[in-house]
Amino acid sequence: MRRRALLLALLAALLPAASAGAADRRHPDWPCVQARVQEMSVAAVWAGPALGDATARWDSDAKIKDLVARLAARRTPIEEAQKMAAAFLAASGDAKQDKAKLVFAGLFDTLNRLRSEVIAGIERYTRRQREFAERIRASTLKLHALQDAPDSPSKEVEELTNQVEWETRIFEDRRRTIAYVCEVPALIERRAFALGRTIQEALE
Repeated sequence: MRRRALLLALLAALLPAASAGAADRRHPDWPCVQARVQEMSVAAVWAGPALGDATARWDSDAKIKDLVARLAARRTPIEEAQKMAAAFLAASGDAKQDKAKLVFAGLFDTLNRLRSEVIAGIERYTRRQREFAERIRASTLKLHALQDAPDSPSKEVEELTNQVEWETRIFEDRRRTIAYVCEVPALIERRAFALGRTIQEALE
């Protein structure tokens, strides 16, 4: 009984966390401390020449497209990505400025899209977590009813207690994970800024 009492006390504190108010009431599914900004601003990460039509041309150049994919990939260490970008532009000759604009335009477009996908994924995760919490709540209410009933099979009570306990652990593990996931949009922004600065320096 003590085990069950501890479990129910934990649930009483745990379940409200799934429906706690969002940092921004306009985005109830956004669980992160950071403000939810759907898209990055070019001006925040790029101080180089105006991109012009580079935003529409970059993906028509196979070499640029391949380079952008490698620069944007999170598996590519940022230092390595900076060296790749600098080396590519150093070998571009008189076309350096145009190539630089194409590379950055492609990089910004790719990272911006990736960041938006991450934000959407975080919000889907929040909705699933809320649904999971409601499932645990329903199981807990059922457990209460079984414990209060005089003729409840002890095996059923034990099985349901184990189920709720296990699901609560999963819920808590997921709740801790979201703090790390919330950092991903900021990491993408920092990548865009760092590579934008590298590309600008190659033009100076």
